[in-house]
Amino acid sequence: MEKEKFYLTTAIAYTSKTPHVGNTYEIVLSDAIARYNRFIGKDVYFLTGTDEHGQKIQEIAEAEGITPQQHVDKIAGEIRDIADMLNISYDGFIRTTDEQHVKAVQGIFKRLYDKGDIYKSEYEGWYCTPCESFWTKTQLKDGCNCPDCGRPVQKTKEEAYFFKMSKYQKQLEDYIEQNPDFIQPEARKNEMLNNFIKPGLQDLCVSRTSFNWGIPVEFDPGHVIYVWIDALSNYITALGYNVDEPGELYKKYWPADVHIIGKDILRFHTIYWPIMLMALGEPLPKQVFGHPWMLFGEEKMSKSRGNVIYADGLVRHFGVDAVRYYMLHEMPFASDGTITHEIFISRYNSDLANTLGNLVTRTVAMVNKYFGGVLQTPDTPGEFDDDLKSVATSAITAIDKKMGTFHVADSLDEIWRVVNRANKYIDETTPWILAKDEDTKPRLGTVLYNLVETIRIIAALLSPFMPDTAKRISEQIGSDELSYESTKCFGAVKPGTKVGEGAVLFARIDSEKKLEEIAAEMQPEPEIEIEPYKDYIEFDEWEKLDIRVGKVLECEPVKKSKKLLRFTLEVGSEKRQILSGISQFHKPEELIGKNVVFIANLKPRKMMGLDSCGMILSAEYQDKLTVLTTLNDIQSGAQVV
Repeated sequence: MEKEKFYLTTAIAYTSKTPHVGNTYEIVLSDAIARYNRFIGKDVYFLTGTDEHGQKIQEIAEAEGITPQQHVDKIAGEIRDIADMLNISYDGFIRTTDEQHVKAVQGIFKRLYDKGDIYKSEYEGWYCTPCESFWTKTQLKDGCNCPDCGRPVQKTKEEAYFFKMSKYQKQLEDYIEQNPDFIQPEARKNEMLNNFIKPGLQDLCVSRTSFNWGIPVEFDPGHVIYVWIDALSNYITALGYNVDEPGELYKKYWPADVHIIGKDILRFHTIYWPIMLMALGEPLPKQVFGHPWMLFGEEKMSKSRGNVIYADGLVRHFGVDAVRYYMLHEMPFASDGTITHEIFISRYNSDLANTLGNLVTRTVAMVNKYFGGVLQTPDTPGEFDDDLKSVATSAITAIDKKMGTFHVADSLDEIWRVVNRANKYIDETTPWILAKDEDTKPRLGTVLYNLVETIRIIAALLSPFMPDTAKRISEQIGSDELSYESTKCFGAVKPGTKVGEGAVLFARIDSEKKLEEIAAEMQPEPEIEIEPYKDYIEFDEWEKLDIRVGKVLECEPVKKSKKLLRFTLEVGSEKRQILSGISQFHKPEELIGKNVVFIANLKPRKMMGLDSCGMILSAEYQDKLTVLTTLNDIQSGAQVV
């Protein structure tokens, strides 16, 4: 029987800078959904990737003195490393600089142009570089700032191609009304319809000429294809789509079951993208889910505010699955979540160390202590057994329902309901008392079997959310039966199974000590004070200086001087003597053979009875000084320009 297909995507990450944990939440959420759908038996394709074109990236690269390609290669590598570090089970990772994507996007643009849905005109308005967005004067915040990010905008005028959004407004409106689950959560659907679509759609600028870091329009090379067609089409180009012959993956998996995106880019995915697909004659995705933001306390994360937390730092301090648990459990379905190190540690200690970790550790320890690590036949039922079994085996029904609507945090609550019930079962059955009497040993064996079997179900339920933890638990209880079907029945672990050695899953954290450690790491770099700059000079004044390279042939202390060194420099075919007061910073022998930089046309002067014909240049900061030398060898006498 062929498996049911399930295709989900994240928004592709913009490669302007390394993403913080708020940006990273989306890929962890998507991974949990992808893993859960594999868990229940679906044929899943999970796509993520990077958005690598645009004016902002070109400007950043220019400021760094590197090419845009070098910049995006670096950041895309970091983004992929973060995904791998967080154990993300993506099937495809697309980069918008990939050749296949570039060719497909050019084909899409040409098809829409040939169809008459793209036309050439001129744009005049206000542009926000960080958001890659155009605005009218009336849309601006306070008349001069971007309504999305609040940053200043720039007035721009340029020739551009436009996409006829208005042509498809009614068709999109009807589609959303007829497919009530297309935009989720519900409040986001109402926002898109009432605030953006029904007031009327403006045609969309889809090319730029003021920068060149983008996909060229093949038939008009002065234009590059703007972000909307370039980035949004990744969801089909990654599957091998092109306008002439859609690839096999496209035929198999499209339309997407869900695009998982941040609520701030919902407009692009529920208006621009569907209309683009309508114009191409392709099916629309089944659903777009706009998740909330993860805030630092009550604020958005921002480097300027000094409140940015990165995933790699959290993983270093707490481990991968603890980070995954926090992200998935602490984000409500429709409202923003929050993260601080204090809350993280509190949740780690209460949920992971105390509640889950303690359950597994003490259960395995009791099996080892009372039965030599061997599970007994559960043939002595008791008062609390049925309720434990019912809670354990019914959890999957509730989780199925919640995961079907992406209520991931609620799904984890259902798992912890089983964990809490198992801990309560220990208190109810008091194994340590049963162990004191040989007559109650059979009952003790049944109790411990029931606990291990409940822990097995917990591990199976956890596997889509905390895969490494699920594996570690299964190793401790001696059972790797973590299938979906096995969560519905009680008794998969065979009597006689040997449990492993009890090991701590999540060691309790000393909150005060850990916060001090983190604070020390996050301490901002001290501001470096340097000497004030001197007044500006004219270029012709700079040209009066004759700065040369000289090779040090001899260097020795000047007699009766505590500071001076006497240099004999080779300068082309001549030799030149220069005195320099640097003996307390350099030993003469370490300078011999070096190419030093000196001012050749400084008027000679006598020092300690010796002629000094020039000045060797050094860099000085506080109590440190170093002579300036050349990076590579060069002919002595070479001019510094």
